[in-house]
Amino acid sequence: MSHVVTDRPVGGTTLDTPVIARLSFLDRLLPVWIIAAMAAGIGLGRAIPSLNQHLNAIQVTSGTSLPIFIGLLVMMYPVLAKVRYGQVGSVTRDRRMLVSSLILNWLIGPAVMFALAWALLPDQPTYRTGLIIVGLARCIAMVLIWNDLSYGDREAAAVLVAINSLFQILMFSVLGYFYLKVLPGWLGLSTVGLHLSVGRIAETVAIFLGVPLVAGFLTRTIGERTKGREWYESVLLPRLGPFALYGLLYTIIILFALQGHTITSRPQDVARIALPLLAYFAIMWFGSFFLGRRLRLGYARTATLAFTAAGNNFELAIAVAIGVFGVTSGQALAGVVGPLIEVPVLVALVYVALWARKHLYPDPAAVDSKADR
Repeated sequence: MSHVVTDRPVGGTTLDTPVIARLSFLDRLLPVWIIAAMAAGIGLGRAIPSLNQHLNAIQVTSGTSLPIFIGLLVMMYPVLAKVRYGQVGSVTRDRRMLVSSLILNWLIGPAVMFALAWALLPDQPTYRTGLIIVGLARCIAMVLIWNDLSYGDREAAAVLVAINSLFQILMFSVLGYFYLKVLPGWLGLSTVGLHLSVGRIAETVAIFLGVPLVAGFLTRTIGERTKGREWYESVLLPRLGPFALYGLLYTIIILFALQGHTITSRPQDVARIALPLLAYFAIMWFGSFFLGRRLRLGYARTATLAFTAAGNNFELAIAVAIGVFGVTSGQALAGVVGPLIEVPVLVALVYVALWARKHLYPDPAAVDSKADR
């Protein structure tokens, strides 16, 4: 996931410091904020039955209402201001890791989510479509927190995040059309009622990822040139970071205000959406960690490989679902359930990584240095 308040754990901590204590206050209680936003949204929807009409009074591109449009951009911009774009070409010596990450993120990850969505939600086409969109949205910032908490390779993680950001601009719409229309047709799976345009997906991605990506790139470039990287990452980013969370919570409130009746009347749907997500995180993380072990990448880069493969960019998935299918769609709801499940699961996987570091890599520094030579 990519909505992050900080891009590193709380300072002054060591390996013996509990994982939760190394998270910032806002990150630590992220599931609580999301649940509170859901409850507030449901209450708002009941208090103002005509909310949908008011929100759609002014629409912008992709048929998205102006209030939602603003919330999505506010949610995405701080995330993309954190990416170290200048390092894309600087940490590419380890071709094994780079190629493995690209395969895991852009071939295996979407395919795994596609299979799980069809296997576990065969009778729920809107939720299934939403989960497939989630599988295509690769994590671009929150992974930096999980990576640091597990003592992964920070520079390698920054490079992979930057590559994922750029790759999503180029390939998200193409892969979306492939997994939602082409592949189901090849397999004889029904897509009746799914009206999808690759142009519409591309437009939505270009706006909701392209605009904040350019803004984030310019912010970092100008900030580092004028004030230096230390000031940019220690002063400016902590000020920008919370706005990603504010934008996410604002969007969740609106989504649940418009879908409150559906959610409260069918809570089993939320549980059904959560099940393939749980399976996805487990398959991607443990599979990637095993691959890193087999490739002898060393602990740090193995952990980085696992977390970059298991995380998802739920902000982009929510933006695409809203832009293409509408704010009251089941696709949008599937995207919103994602971060509620991902945060506690990946915190638990940090503990698993630290256990593996201690028991499978008795001398992680030595192993990592050998892997780099």
